[in-house]
Amino acid sequence: MSGTDLPPLSTDELAAEGAVALPDKEVYSLLDLNVDLDLGLDLAAPIDLAVAANANVAAPIDAAVGANVLSDGSTAQALSDQGVAISQGITGEAVAHSTQESGIDQGDVATGNTPVETPTPQTPAPGAGTAVPDISGALDGGLLNVDVNLAADLDLTAPINGAVAANANVAAPIDAAVSANIGSHDSAATAIAQQDAIIQQTIDASAEATADQVADVKQ
Repeated sequence: MSGTDLPPLSTDELAAEGAVALPDKEVYSLLDLNVDLDLGLDLAAPIDLAVAANANVAAPIDAAVGANVLSDGSTAQALSDQGVAISQGITGEAVAHSTQESGIDQGDVATGNTPVETPTPQTPAPGAGTAVPDISGALDGGLLNVDVNLAADLDLTAPINGAVAANANVAAPIDAAVSANIGSHDSAATAIAQQDAIIQQTIDASAEATADQVADVKQ
């Protein structure tokens, strides 16, 4: 018998057929993560600083500039003559002394992570046989369910001690000459700068910086 020779279903046969609705399609989470961390930090940063310096600085500068801009038949001359004799001497010492004593007591030590309660196992009633665990909620949520608790206790202290001592000699003789012709035909521009600088710097002293700090911090 071919497929075209099959008799059609009667009304009673159609009424006897049953149907089951398919479940709705849902997205299932594989990871359910809840981070709750208990963290206790005690931070102390005592800083001790001492700086001492002796310095001699000399910067003689000699410059001459001559320019002709849009000036036909013109002459621009710049002459700079500099003679510098610099004598710098430092006799002495720069001393920076920094003493720091820090006694730091930070309390409120964190107690660590919150303990996880262990469920009490169920004991089957006498004669009831082996108890079957309830897994009805096993698929409620993700396949991996992590719950971590966080609480932070912070104690911060930073006593800072600094001392700076310096001796310095600075000399900066500057000699400059500038001449220019701009838009001036058949003109002459001359600039002459002559400098004689004799500089003698002497430091016969002591620079001393002392910083003493005692820090007793309790938090």
